[in-house]
This record gives sequence, C-alpha cells and structure tokens, in this order.
Amino acid sequence: GAGLPRDGTGGVLRENAVRDSRIALALDWLKKHSSRKVRDGMSRYAIPSDKALGVRMGDIQKLGKSLGRDHALALELWKTDVHEARMLCAYVDEPERVTAAQMDRQARDFDNWALCDTLCFALWVYTPHALPKIRNWSRSRDEYVKRAAFALLASVALRGKGRNVSDAQILACLPLVEKAASDERNFVKKGVSWALRGVGRRSPALRKAAVELARKLAAREEPAARWIGKDALRDLLRRQLE
Repeated sequence: GAGLPRDGTGGVLRENAVRDSRIALALDWLKKHSSRKVRDGMSRYAIPSDKALGVRMGDIQKLGKSLGRDHALALELWKTDVHEARMLCAYVDEPERVTAAQMDRQARDFDNWALCDTLCFALWVYTPHALPKIRNWSRSRDEYVKRAAFALLASVALRGKGRNVSDAQILACLPLVEKAASDERNFVKKGVSWALRGVGRRSPALRKAAVELARKLAAREEPAARWIGKDALRDLLRRQLE
C-alpha cells in the first residue's frame, strides 16, 4: 500500500527480499534433490516432464514441512511454473487464505493429473470453497478442471469429516457424477470413478447410494459410464466384505 515503508528497514522491500530468498532457496533445494531417473520416469505416469526437475513426492512433502505455511510464498512458488514448486504449494499455502478466484486460476493452469489431485487432496479440501467448486468445475470443458471437480469430491468425501460437510451435501453431488460419467476423456473418467468410490467409503448410507448409482452406470451403453460403474462397484463390494 501507499503508506507502507519502502526503505528496507522492516517494510515491504524487506518482506519481498526475504520471500525472494526463500523462493530461491526452495528451488535450489528441489534441484539438489532432483534426479534424471525420477524425471525420465514421469512419462510412465502420464506426467509431462518438460517443466519438471524430477523430485520424489516424499522430498517435496519434506520441504513443505520445513518451510511451514506461508500464503504469499505459495503464490510466488506457483508463478515459477516449475512442476515441483507448484506441487509444493499444496503443503505451503494456508487453506483459510486461499481464495475462490485463486483456485479458478490455478485449476486453469493444470497440465497433469498429479498436480490436480495433490492440490485437491492436500489443500483445497480444507478451504470453505470446496463444495461450490465441485459444482462449478463439473461443468467445465477443460479436462483437468473437470477432473478437479471430482478429485475434490473424492477428497471431501474421504477427508471432510468434522469439517462441516454433511452426508446430505455429498449425496447432493451424486447427480454430478451421473452426468459426468459419459465423458470419455481418460483423466475425467478416472476422476469420476475416484469420486464415486470415495463417496461410497464415507458412511453406510452413502455406500448404499454409491453402489446403487454404480450399478446404474454399469448398465449404461456409453463405454465410459460402464467402466466407471464396474470399477466403482468392484471396489465398493470388495470393501463391504472386508
């Protein structure tokens, strides 16, 4: 702001300098913990490596833990466009400070399923925007934004207990699963299946509703819906026997 000190004695310039040095240190740490083997192996998991260093997930999480939560730092890390730095945001950003507009911007930047799922499962599930985004993104034409809707639904179902998300709110999302089940795109299809399985694992009542929908999808003509139905059914019925 206009009234903030800019003389490097504890004001904006000093904060920016500290943040810049933390970004540089984080990138340096990631480079030191990268390997060509990891980077080359990413294509096996359908993760593009052109913006990646090749750092194992466990190391990214380790760095996130040592950096601690810092919203401003997370926003700057995202701007680097380095795959691992963006993955790091899931463990550095502060859920209560993540905005709905930020989620939209970052979801539009997704170019792989791993970044999408990590942001949803480790960060966005804990924001107050999760449920509205599930509904909004489920209508997206973008493959990864649409996947994010269902990765987030799976995350809310599996991790949302005690976070003011009721079974009734999750049940209300099942029509979105049914509607998206005809989408043949690989990453959407797998995201929809994950969401249906996640819903079914949450509680006995939701399991019953998920199994019912899975049977319905398995009987549909579209190959994607049939695959999702059978995939979810296999998982939910196996868990019922455990």
